[in-house]
Amino acid sequence: MHFLKNTLVALGFLTLTLSAAQAATLGEDGLHKQPWFTVTFRDIAEDIQTAADEGKRLVIVFEQRGCIYCRAMHEKLLSDPEVSEYIKENFMVVQYNMFGDEEVIDLDGEELTEKTAARKWGYVFTPTIVFLPESYSGSGTVSDAAVATMPGAFGKWTFLNMFRWVREKGYEGEEHFQKYHARIINELRAEGRIGAD
Repeated sequence: MHFLKNTLVALGFLTLTLSAAQAATLGEDGLHKQPWFTVTFRDIAEDIQTAADEGKRLVIVFEQRGCIYCRAMHEKLLSDPEVSEYIKENFMVVQYNMFGDEEVIDLDGEELTEKTAARKWGYVFTPTIVFLPESYSGSGTVSDAAVATMPGAFGKWTFLNMFRWVREKGYEGEEHFQKYHARIINELRAEGRIGAD
């Protein structure tokens, strides 16, 4: 019985370890990968339309090699089924390398690289998550068109609530994200899903 119990504990630990490892697979570029991230030609207008055709919103996530906050995002947030399932269902996520050389076509038609796009759009932190509109017909840039930007790493509920707020088009309403987030946290407390702190 003792042997069986130890074996089950070891298998459980191995399963958790493998899940974390799968959630934080490193690519050749040194960035952590999710199997459900979308690989595109990084033509932003085209990507917005592709996402819309799938009933989703385009999200760009800037990361960089060796970023401990990016790793934490992958291991703690994107490996959480509640978080990942919501994002996969509602968003098309395209990963960008803050210092990468892959070609990018901005909404104004300018051809850039990932690193020059990051500079042009003013993104300096990793991870930075950029939420694009459902459609865009203007001639501005990604930073002009973005409906929300989340610079840095946050806890589960701030992270997930930002995706929910964007999906619900909170940016068009009167309820600022911080008020929305506080309301959702209070609802989660009332449901007993999180502690009172």
